[in-house]
Amino acid sequence: MNKTLGPVLAAALCLGLAACSSGTGAATAAGGGTNSDGTPKTLRIGYQLIPNGDLVVKDQKWLEKALPDTKITWSKFDSGGAVNTAMIAGSIDIGLAGSSPVTTGLSAPLNIKYKVPWIFDVIGENEALVARTATKIADLRGKKIAVPFSSTSHYSLLTALRDAGLDESDVKTVDLEPPDVQAAWTRGDIDAAYVWTPVLSQLKKTGKVLITSKDLAAKGKVTADLAVVRTAFADEHPKALTIWLQQEDRAIKLIRSDRGTAAAAVGRQLNLSPAEAAEQIGELVLLDGAQQASPQYLGTAGRPGAFAQNLLSAAQFLKSQNKIPSVPDLTVFQQGLATKELTDAFPG
Repeated sequence: MNKTLGPVLAAALCLGLAACSSGTGAATAAGGGTNSDGTPKTLRIGYQLIPNGDLVVKDQKWLEKALPDTKITWSKFDSGGAVNTAMIAGSIDIGLAGSSPVTTGLSAPLNIKYKVPWIFDVIGENEALVARTATKIADLRGKKIAVPFSSTSHYSLLTALRDAGLDESDVKTVDLEPPDVQAAWTRGDIDAAYVWTPVLSQLKKTGKVLITSKDLAAKGKVTADLAVVRTAFADEHPKALTIWLQQEDRAIKLIRSDRGTAAAAVGRQLNLSPAEAAEQIGELVLLDGAQQASPQYLGTAGRPGAFAQNLLSAAQFLKSQNKIPSVPDLTVFQQGLATKELTDAFPG
């Protein structure tokens, strides 16, 4: 079955539910209303347990302080595919998804009405392929590999297999969310997994890293964790989106200026020591607002950046793997970058 159709079917099941999320805080059904100052009465955020600035914002309750008349709800998701499902269902306003599921979301048949206002992180050593006994990727022929389908890890796994001379049919891939990957590894049900921290850190204790997303980025296959915002929300509540962007930028600046405080915040969210959290933060490339507005990344109003080309390249790869039926024009991804909103937040 073409897994890119999965979110559509799942969305049908999720309509009327809070969200297809796990962990803390279920998202409410369609948030309603606008305050007198133009801010929303409710802002529903879908986050993931990734050691970037978003967890700092959540831990420090900066949004709650900056938007005192807005009810902020945080719902935990385990993958970008689940975030896409929630976006289709209309149960979150802003979410975190990897560049591969965002590419899928902006492409047919999903055509999700959202756009990218922020790059949470460029993925580095925090996503990797870990094997139980294999010493090189070619040794995985015929082996069972777990990966969350339609995720950045899935995209990277397929890239790594292809570079090693293997087709996806040469291995048995199993679609598991990160917590289930760890459980399957512990039981001995899988031979390898491509997954991200914090689960990756647990697998590395008994497995061998064969390749990381940083290695693949050096070969031109860049992946990233992206923010997506419902287009309708961005249009209706520009002030709130500006405030959200500024808090995310504030988190990056805290990470750079006071790594100890930032690591303690991330550690509380991940149930890690500050030292462990600091190590995981260091595995990511984090960009502030000025960097995100550069031509290399999202760009500015009227001048979308080169990251649109990165999404197009991902779409071409996904099409070659029959994960999407066709490759959209570059303009689809250029229009999918929220450059005006980014420029409004960081006009300098």
